[in-house]
Amino acid sequence: MAEGMLSNLLAETFAAFAQAQAQAQPRLHVREVGHVSYVGHGIARVHGLYQVQAEELIRFPGGLMGMAFNLDEDEVGVILLGDSQHLRAGDEARRLHRVLDVPVGEGMLGRVLDPTGRPLDGRGPIPSVERWPVERPVTPIMNRAPVTVPLQTGLKAIDALIPVGRGQRELILGDRQTGKTAVALDTILNQADKNVLCVYCAIGQRSSAVAGVIADLRARGAMEYTTVIVAAGEDPPGLEFIAPYAATTIAEYFMEQGRDVLIVYDDLTRHAWAYRELSLLLRRPPGREAFPGDIFYLHSRLLERSTRLRPELGGGSLTALPIVETEAQNVSAYIPTNIISITDGQIYLSPDLYQKGVLPAIDVGRSVSRVGGKTQLPAYRAVAGNLRLSYAQFEELENFARFGTRLDEATQQAIERGRRVREVLKQPQYEPLAVAEQIAVLLAVTEGLLDAVPVAEIALVSKRICEVVVKKETAVCRRIERGEKLNDTDRAALLNRIKSAIDN
Repeated sequence: MAEGMLSNLLAETFAAFAQAQAQAQPRLHVREVGHVSYVGHGIARVHGLYQVQAEELIRFPGGLMGMAFNLDEDEVGVILLGDSQHLRAGDEARRLHRVLDVPVGEGMLGRVLDPTGRPLDGRGPIPSVERWPVERPVTPIMNRAPVTVPLQTGLKAIDALIPVGRGQRELILGDRQTGKTAVALDTILNQADKNVLCVYCAIGQRSSAVAGVIADLRARGAMEYTTVIVAAGEDPPGLEFIAPYAATTIAEYFMEQGRDVLIVYDDLTRHAWAYRELSLLLRRPPGREAFPGDIFYLHSRLLERSTRLRPELGGGSLTALPIVETEAQNVSAYIPTNIISITDGQIYLSPDLYQKGVLPAIDVGRSVSRVGGKTQLPAYRAVAGNLRLSYAQFEELENFARFGTRLDEATQQAIERGRRVREVLKQPQYEPLAVAEQIAVLLAVTEGLLDAVPVAEIALVSKRICEVVVKKETAVCRRIERGEKLNDTDRAALLNRIKSAIDN
């Protein structure tokens, strides 16, 4: 028994000695460190990081961050995510053992951030508790639900003729200065009481233009439910490249909480330019128009993240409005055709209509929504079911009438009706209309109640119709907005109110 006690005592003594030795020896922290071999505009090449992974963050001197992009055999091509003027060949580069991520959470609402999550609005740090990777896998097909709920833009030309649903991807394209951003901003403003959160992602825009957009959103109360991600034109191309993915991750957080989210990419043409610049600097093989071969995958993996989740997964949705700039109305150019093939329809803005004062300058004949018709409220179909076809026919007749041909009475009447439809579809910026107001005005023009009204007075009469209908027919307005069909009684009541508004 004495021998057992002695052996236990010796064992405890040796264990205590080993623990003391371990505490006395310094702990070794092994870090993989490389060095910069080349610095270019927005990129760097690094030697020595042999275990680095794709999209892993790399830290450079001065707190500069980069993302591993090209994993070559003897070097790593890094996209720099900040000002790199101080970076020199021979500087140290360290792995951070994590991929690029951004903060997510309720604290993102009302904030202006750069693509890495740094605040740009001077309101202090972001009060978030989670960080999600910028690049995330898309939602599996079996987890997606059909698009059945409308996303009201507040614009008559879109809601009646090119409807958009929650979870849809609807492209906005057109030449410079045709009102693409204005359409997106009106859509954001119209979500004020629709329980839809918004994310606006500015890519490659002038800082002054982005500041104007933010000021407009703030002045009209839209920043309360909006997050703005900014990668301005003077920022490094790496920030422009990751901006839409970071914005989508922020939007996905809300979608997975069961919320409906709208995201605007303004615009993906400049995003493609930034990616082309980075790819050429990193010596990736150029293809058509010097774009790399995976330019289609660049945007498809982004836009495929927009969807509607099944009810058992929360039922949230992410609706995308990507913006693309065309040159000289060339819709068949490389980038526009790529994104047209990815999205579920397009809203084309014509510079000819813009110059004529038709705002928003939506070309109905070249615009289409491949999903939204299934989400359109029944009242729209009852009032504007044939409006798209008749309006397209009017445009052809108007072009034909310019040759001075003598027209019969029916044709002349169709042209006069079409001109009033065009006036009705005009809408000032920052003045989105409720569903019932749109239905009332569309009903007036399709039923011919505005035929006797001079074209110059259509806007004034339309405004008076909206005021009277909203004030006098509140019960009908509520039924329309709930998605109920427009029955004969409701139709007759609206027509009576519209006639009284026109007569007065």
